[in-house]
Amino acid sequence: MDYTVKLEIFEGPLDLLLYLIKKNDLDIYDIPISQITTEYLEYVELIKMLNLEAVGEFLVMAATLMQIKARMLLPREPLEGEEEEKDPRAELVTRLLEYQKFKEVAKVLESRELEQQQIFSREEPEFSEDDYVLGVSLFDLLESFRHVLEEAKEEVKEIIYQEIPLEEKIRYILECLKGKKYITFRQVFNPEEGRLSLIVTFLALLELVRLKQVFARQAQHFGEIRIYRLEKGDYSNGEGRS
Repeated sequence: MDYTVKLEIFEGPLDLLLYLIKKNDLDIYDIPISQITTEYLEYVELIKMLNLEAVGEFLVMAATLMQIKARMLLPREPLEGEEEEKDPRAELVTRLLEYQKFKEVAKVLESRELEQQQIFSREEPEFSEDDYVLGVSLFDLLESFRHVLEEAKEEVKEIIYQEIPLEEKIRYILECLKGKKYITFRQVFNPEEGRLSLIVTFLALLELVRLKQVFARQAQHFGEIRIYRLEKGDYSNGEGRS
């Protein structure tokens, strides 16, 4: 596919690991490396399929996880006089804890900056209805999209290379939101379409999120996702102007 979506507003490999740890209610100090590696690789395959720009960073972390997993599968008894070998996960845990603190501080600073500015250049939608106030990460979107793909019909090989313009799907999503406060994540996708069309639709949704023309919200972590329209105007020239 020729589409590439930039992820400057989205998260990276450490964010994905923290997401999986929280999703599975795991102890960050005692990560089941085999389980986390398997799930991480599933997300990497999806990111590769979508041709997302930051896939290289995720592949580097995948290699690190595989290396840690291999070291843990080959326990070595320390020889006499040798110190006990350090837990192969220790360095990764330290990185995750430091990154988690960094994110918390960044979030506080961002909140203070918004309070001081008190300037909103765009009309903000209301997210209080039914308490759908929690932000949605890239990985929440990917997780929901995985379920959409699982239910998709098989693509006919003869038409798999048909061109589906990204702009067409962007306009389609905005049209779905026309006159509505929100639509659910599932309503963005037509279950009768093939996998290729669904993929392009998902990339269009990511592009709209990146351009801040739509917001994704949920009532609880890992819950149903709603898509809210941010601007009243139409998509124009890929720059998010109305």
